[in-house]
Amino acid sequence: MTAHTPPTPPFRDPRLPFAKRIDDLLSRLTREEKTAFLHQFAPGVERLGIAAFRTGQEALHGVAWMGPATVFPQAVGLGATWNPELVRRVGDAVSKEVRAMRAKDERVGLNVWAPTVNLLRHPLWGRNEEGYSEDPKLTSAIATAYTHGLRGDHPTYWRTAPVLKHWLAHNNETDRSTTSSSVRPRVLHEYDLRAFRETVEAGAVAGVMPAYNLVNGRPNHVSPYLGEHLRAWTDEELLVCSDAGAPSNLVDSEHYFDTHEEATAASLVAGVDSFTDHGTDSSQMTGRLRGALERGLLAEADLDTAVRRQLSVRFRLGEFDPEYDPHDATCEFDSPAHRALAREAAEQAVVLLKNDGVLPLAPDTRIAVVGLLADECKLDWYSGTLLHRSTPLEGLYERFGAERVEFAEGVDRVRLKTSSGAFLHVPVVADAADEVRGAEGALDPALLAGRTDLPPLTTDATGTELALVDWGEGVLTLRAPDGRYLSVAEDGRVRASADQPGGWIVQETFRLEPHENGHLLKHLGTGRHVCVSADGVKVAEEDPEVFELVVAGRGEDAVARAAAAADVVVVVAGNDPHINGRETEDRTTLRLPEHQERLLRAARAANPATVLALVSAYPYAVDPATLPAVLWTAHGGQAAGTALARVLAGDVSPAGRLPQTWYAGDADLPGLLDYDVIGARQTYLYFEGTPLFPFGHGLSYSSFAYDGLTTRAEEGTLHVSFSVTNTGDVTADEVAQLYTRAVDPSVPRPRRELLGHRRVALAPGATTELSFEVPLSAFAFWDVAQDRWRVEPGAYELLAGASSEDVRLRTTVTLEGEPTLPRPVVAGGLAAAGFDEQSGIEIVDRTKVSGDAVTPAGGTTGELVYRDCDFGRGISEVTVEVAGEGTVELSLDGGRALAVLSPSAPTSGPYDYVSLGASVAAAGVHDVRLRLRGPLRLAHVGFSG
Repeated sequence: MTAHTPPTPPFRDPRLPFAKRIDDLLSRLTREEKTAFLHQFAPGVERLGIAAFRTGQEALHGVAWMGPATVFPQAVGLGATWNPELVRRVGDAVSKEVRAMRAKDERVGLNVWAPTVNLLRHPLWGRNEEGYSEDPKLTSAIATAYTHGLRGDHPTYWRTAPVLKHWLAHNNETDRSTTSSSVRPRVLHEYDLRAFRETVEAGAVAGVMPAYNLVNGRPNHVSPYLGEHLRAWTDEELLVCSDAGAPSNLVDSEHYFDTHEEATAASLVAGVDSFTDHGTDSSQMTGRLRGALERGLLAEADLDTAVRRQLSVRFRLGEFDPEYDPHDATCEFDSPAHRALAREAAEQAVVLLKNDGVLPLAPDTRIAVVGLLADECKLDWYSGTLLHRSTPLEGLYERFGAERVEFAEGVDRVRLKTSSGAFLHVPVVADAADEVRGAEGALDPALLAGRTDLPPLTTDATGTELALVDWGEGVLTLRAPDGRYLSVAEDGRVRASADQPGGWIVQETFRLEPHENGHLLKHLGTGRHVCVSADGVKVAEEDPEVFELVVAGRGEDAVARAAAAADVVVVVAGNDPHINGRETEDRTTLRLPEHQERLLRAARAANPATVLALVSAYPYAVDPATLPAVLWTAHGGQAAGTALARVLAGDVSPAGRLPQTWYAGDADLPGLLDYDVIGARQTYLYFEGTPLFPFGHGLSYSSFAYDGLTTRAEEGTLHVSFSVTNTGDVTADEVAQLYTRAVDPSVPRPRRELLGHRRVALAPGATTELSFEVPLSAFAFWDVAQDRWRVEPGAYELLAGASSEDVRLRTTVTLEGEPTLPRPVVAGGLAAAGFDEQSGIEIVDRTKVSGDAVTPAGGTTGELVYRDCDFGRGISEVTVEVAGEGTVELSLDGGRALAVLSPSAPTSGPYDYVSLGASVAAAGVHDVRLRLRGPLRLAHVGFSG
């Protein structure tokens, strides 16, 4: 007898469309197997030959967490290049390294959680480094490029599957899992949704990740916007992956649901398809899903919908067609091309903010490079481990020769004297292995433990001189002579053991607290104080040691000595990405830390030819008046130092541009939790003050002339063109920017709004003609009166130039648009959240499923204005839908109150609305003003009669 080969199941047949194959595979999975698929770590199904799968490979600017990989500039640095084509190539390189690393380590996933498209609305946000820009147009252009690079260009099979982070309106780390972003409809559509929408519509996005926060009182993980907006933008199946621990937050910290079964069911129904919770242990989440099914909160069809979306991604990644997957054999990793690209990206990210002629540096310049970051190549939480490393000092050595470069770090040299007269001592370990945090890779680097193989600190009569750095607000690091930082491991011992500050909870930071005649040394990672015991130095709850800080040398003195002997001083200042501004921690000020201000003052006093090079994840408010040159770059990855040195030397003309406004001081900033960019006049779009440096700003070693701005409207598109000529004597890039503004709008509109940009390379004397095709829809705003986009008729100014403020050409076009009409309030009433202006109001959830309401912030008093409400021939009654307790006062055009409505008793809960009515006489068009008092929710206002 001859054995028959079993037929190939349809889900294995590459001739069939993916949709049919997924239908077949779904039909073969049991309910239990489908349930298991919904955790981040989905198990394999051996009987069907299906492998395990995990969502979530971090790849923000290189492959992260999985060991050595090419490290590109931080995302905000990639944004500063204003170069989508470059960023596409970076994404392409990153995805190739993902594939190459996965071939050797199955822990590396192909579902990459990148890029971050949250807008850089507020410069104090701790995760500023992860976004591209404060502008939605620039953000979407860069994000689209990166996702296309990550996806690859094969029409069927994707190299990796990008997931956008973090949906939605997420710009604060302070209480991030419990705060609600109050986002009015215009801000929602014109600002926060826009960057996501344009990136998704570009077709290279596999999914999104909801953010920890709430929007309008409702957690993002149960947001109706996932269905109403996100999935309406594309025909592709999108995989929505929860953020880590967020499903549990719905009950544990947000208290939005009473049980985890309810919360899990609500998330799944809203559109979350994969639950990232409890690490690799899927039992908690699958148990909750089973409980929700048993209680009737979910149907198996809900599981099918989510599993289908996951399988769609897995089929696109070629998992089921390895013989046809063009990316399966990808092995390019740390190639010469990737190294060159890392340097090119770092060079293009450098922004020249000011230059009075001191730059570029002549080849024979004697240089003093000083500052806390002068010999650093810093990584952030979402970096890979460095394969190559270049600091500014090393870059200048390489470019100018070590004999022409003097270095002074500027740390304070200190010893810590105990109350007994002894000093802290770092034992010398001659053969201690050099360990780099995360070099072996980890699925969750937050679980990486500190080193315990080195001896803890002791005391002796002379002690060890430590390098002390104050990173601001009294947050200190202490470094031993061998370069290791003092750190605390799980056993509570203090050791010189860390190559750099880092980790989810940084264990290398301390604070000196005045106490009696000395100081207590508090370890910030544990919240405990350092004490000295017979078995070594440790942190403990009791018996803290009182230290005397003995200063052997001040950093500013060393800086002054080096600066005085040089022709030019380069002060390299900025931040450590793990300290005072990072995920979980917002900044508190724009100011440069005082330690670094001291170094800058010392350098400037010793040598007026002082260049400030800021290397940071976010803007600073610095005074450039007495400095001949200022540059900024984000932490530039493995080639950062070489890139900065080449720019300083003039080998590369700087052409980076600021992706966000640099404000002059903290007084210019709105509240961190004020998400109303229109009402609070935030970002370059609305800011009416004078910035330190404007959005789009960046200088060059060359000069450029703009000419010949022309426009032509045709079939829904405005064709705009102008020329740019390099009028200088060096080859350089220019970033030409096109903006618009409505000349006489009926509602507040941006004072500038980016329509497009182009980064072009021009030789001396060369001219290029730039053309932009701008859809007329780009001139639209969200009309709250009609609840849709509308292009307002009238004049629009077009502005072309080198930044949002450096306008070289302008012209005006007149667009027909749609006329402004009053609100037809008799027919539809007023949605409470559809206001034109507000004061003291926040938007909240009307129900836990959908809809918005408004309430006075803090339950006090708030006011709302609805412009141009048309009451027709007249109305005689007003009704309001309210919940809670308090009053609603209605007036017209700022006059006296015509009606005061208040529930006779508080409603039973915030979602239990009652309808109240009162007699009001009105006709014609008026502004409606509402004053709310007390903890009252208002959902709707109706008019009749």
